[in-house]
Amino acid sequence: MGNAQEKPPDSRGPDRTTTTAVGAMENRRRTKVIPNGNDEGTQSPRCHAADESYLDAPAGGLPPHLARIKNEGNYLFKHGQFGDALEKYSQAIDGCAQAGISNPEDLCILYSNRAACYLKDGNSADCIEDCTKALQLQPFFLKALLRRAMAYETLERYSKAYVDYKTVLQIDTGVQAAHDSVHRITRMLIEQDGLEWREKLPEIPTVPLAVQREHREKPASVQQAQARAARALQEEARRKESRLSVLKHEGNGLVKEGHFEDALHKYSQCLALKPDDCALFTNRAICLLKLSRFQEAKQDCDSALRLEPANKKAFYRRALAHKGLQVPACDCSTVLKMERMHPSHTCRMTTYRPAVTCRRSSNWTPTSRRRIRSYWRSPPC
Repeated sequence: MGNAQEKPPDSRGPDRTTTTAVGAMENRRRTKVIPNGNDEGTQSPRCHAADESYLDAPAGGLPPHLARIKNEGNYLFKHGQFGDALEKYSQAIDGCAQAGISNPEDLCILYSNRAACYLKDGNSADCIEDCTKALQLQPFFLKALLRRAMAYETLERYSKAYVDYKTVLQIDTGVQAAHDSVHRITRMLIEQDGLEWREKLPEIPTVPLAVQREHREKPASVQQAQARAARALQEEARRKESRLSVLKHEGNGLVKEGHFEDALHKYSQCLALKPDDCALFTNRAICLLKLSRFQEAKQDCDSALRLEPANKKAFYRRALAHKGLQVPACDCSTVLKMERMHPSHTCRMTTYRPAVTCRRSSNWTPTSRRRIRSYWRSPPC
């Protein structure tokens, strides 16, 4: 994988009697992974040079030879070669010391990157040491704080991890990993130190407003922008769901108290937030029936049945709407269909029977008349 992964050939040379399987493994070891992620065989010198063009990208204020080492470390880290990446970052740090380079921003990033390698390799102690060096060079560097917090949590040093996570959230409230970790560590600290756990915490530093403003104004990468957009959508969905729950609860309470006009308004607000909720249509239909707005109640029941074709409440309330509209032929069909689907619900329909037979229609067929007579003769519950 690039020059960083090609090992010097063994001075004794390969064993010519090696089996085919071992030879295949050797070939895979020598296979070069080009930057676009495709596995290719040995490339020509011209392609090899083109593949390593990413190494010449600028890296802050580092001189070209150190920038190349840092870029190679970044490439190795990206492809999961954490041990090799660690070596490259160490070379870059040593190179800065030898060249007398003391730019705090560049050194801070190198220490933070090497700390990420330590964290990936499970070396939490060295990760904490490098993150602390990075923060001495550039206080409130977010990545160093976040990595040190993770390392503290791995070592079960929850108080220090909590402080670093809270500091991260002062800089950027959108770091979801920090939010999740704070909730998790809070439970750990309560179990460990009891209800007085806050008094035992180290002091949480206050992040200057200038640092917060600088972080907000820093251009975000594509990945950061996508993550923030996803978090914003999730937060908006949570707010909408919470608002919907409150409005529905208020509407149900108003129905119980007999304030149907106010309840109607609440359910309408709910439907504006969630127009595909069948229960909201049937609930609003109750209010419309109580207010003698039968046509609108029927429309709400129709909408509910489009969403849930077997919803018994929608059938029953539409039947009541038909009764109010004095449409017995439609009512008969609705009642009979409902009772076939929900036989146990028949007792609630007994109050509706007079409306089915109170009017006659010359358009009814003999079959319809027999069904109505049969329905009328059926014993009430």
